[in-house]
Amino acid sequence: MKPVSPIDDGNLLAGIAQVGARPLLRFLTCGSVDDGKSTLIGRLLFDNKSVFADELRAVKLDSIRYGTNDGELDFALLMDGLEAEREQGITIDVAYRYFSTARRSFIVADTPGHEQYTRNMATGASNAELAVILVDARKGLLTQSFRHSIIVSLLGVRHVVLAVNKFDLVDFNRDVFEEIVARFESFSAPLGFRTKQPIPISARYGDNVTTKSGRTPWYRGPSLLEHLETVEFDENLTAKPFRMAVQLVNRQSPDFRGLSGSIAAGSVKPGDEIIVAGSGVSAKVERIATADGDLPMATAGQAVTLCLMPHTDVSRGDLLASPAAPPQLADQFAAHLIWMSAESLLPGRSYLMKVGTRTVPAVVSELKHRLDINTLAKLAAKTLALNEIGFCHLATASPISFDPYSENRETGSFILIDRFSNATVAAGLIEFGLRRAANLHYQHLAVSKQARALLKHQRPAIVWFTGLPAAGKSTVANLVDSRLHARGIHTLMLDGDNVRHGLNKDLGFTEADRVENIRRVGEVAKLLVEAGLVVLCSFISPFRAERQMVRELVAADEFIEVFVDTPLESCIARDPKGLYRRALAGEIQNFTGINQQYERPNNAEIHLLAGQENPDALADKVIAELMRRGICESR
Repeated sequence: MKPVSPIDDGNLLAGIAQVGARPLLRFLTCGSVDDGKSTLIGRLLFDNKSVFADELRAVKLDSIRYGTNDGELDFALLMDGLEAEREQGITIDVAYRYFSTARRSFIVADTPGHEQYTRNMATGASNAELAVILVDARKGLLTQSFRHSIIVSLLGVRHVVLAVNKFDLVDFNRDVFEEIVARFESFSAPLGFRTKQPIPISARYGDNVTTKSGRTPWYRGPSLLEHLETVEFDENLTAKPFRMAVQLVNRQSPDFRGLSGSIAAGSVKPGDEIIVAGSGVSAKVERIATADGDLPMATAGQAVTLCLMPHTDVSRGDLLASPAAPPQLADQFAAHLIWMSAESLLPGRSYLMKVGTRTVPAVVSELKHRLDINTLAKLAAKTLALNEIGFCHLATASPISFDPYSENRETGSFILIDRFSNATVAAGLIEFGLRRAANLHYQHLAVSKQARALLKHQRPAIVWFTGLPAAGKSTVANLVDSRLHARGIHTLMLDGDNVRHGLNKDLGFTEADRVENIRRVGEVAKLLVEAGLVVLCSFISPFRAERQMVRELVAADEFIEVFVDTPLESCIARDPKGLYRRALAGEIQNFTGINQQYERPNNAEIHLLAGQENPDALADKVIAELMRRGICESR
């Protein structure tokens, strides 16, 4: 059965010209790989005469080269524009297309089904009001079907269509349809969808896509297009409290100062009072400037520049808000995480959190549970792997302004970024602020760090020794400690083995435990610096991220990294505790240098080539550098 439809570029352009008068629905297609997502959108565009003639000619030619329909028109090629997508017959990137009917305009996101591209699917869902979840009638619901259903629910999509596709391949069997629908109903009951419309379709041949099919006389519901045209969704961003994250402090001339950004919710007009959410400072909107002139009012979705009176101290990342309904402010909160990195989540590791236009350091302080994708059971977990979904507590280095995601998608969502690779590792959805954070305030101390250090006639600092096991870190650190003590410097040494007898006796040697080990030691070292001491820390500390985290706990000149660089072969030969021998024999897991990675420092303040000099000479080099930095005086 070959589809035939006249394509007229003029009709398509005329339809686009009329878009302003029609309500807009943003939806996405999702589901497991090869369930027919791209084919379905292509069929919708084709039957709705929303394909340009030259585009159709190109797809006809590509259908012969790449198509899977024996030379017939392959509708998926209207969406899969990347060369790799056409060669492999899969969707990789998110593709957006516009089309319209007499009743409504649509922006549709075609998202990939492969697990490795789940992050792309989440991107497509983040701005959608409805999700079309496709299922291959022959295979039924698969793990990725469940995963995508959970993600669209978490991302606030409240309307779904269960499109049971390739129905022609099961002879339009009603029992197959009803069995899949019943299973989806049972699974999705806790997900909070407001509408769930099951539709049996054949995207290839158009059954129940734009018009009802005679091959499913038992199906009484609407076609897919009819449902998309009539489904009611009630999100009205303009009716919500005003929110605008500042993207740019605009100083286009000495006499002009404006705050540029996109309005995330609500509306604003000259004369309105607004507040800077973080500081609580209020001001009035003097004018709303745009490239096309001033506006009498601006609403959600518009990019504008607000001029305030009086001029107010506002920076990029600040959130402007309605004083009648301000956002929450906290440095600890609970959130859902969709993990998107091949490197597992490590609670306690410092990541960068980007929320709105602001970026702050953040850690996952506690992973409460991981979701079982197939059953929605909440499972105990210490980490999240690629594509896993969990619920956690996070702490930020400074308070952030936010709304719960259920109230505002823009101000309640964030991403986590790896601090060294700059890769996005997770998408997050804020559930609520933690009350314990609001009840805590820093106590002003009458005696300062400077006063305590002055009493000791020294400068406090953390001297952090890092290197492979048996590199000689503790040996050199002990020598440095003795020489500083002889010079009258007040010191304290924290050693990796020693703290595991007490403070960290509950921790093992997995990556997650090593991260928590250094987090705790870093906090202790910071307190000792506050006491005016020079703190010598001897820890393998295999990961750069945790060493950087400790560095950022104190002032820039108060952290000195000492890399005790000993070749692995020398460490194995030395092996004073016999640990390398046992690790090489497979008796010890998670042993740094053998079956766990050590990340060498890139720019350590002191680099000791420990395989070339004896410990006394190495200690002398450390003392010399501490003298140069004013940590201790020459004698």
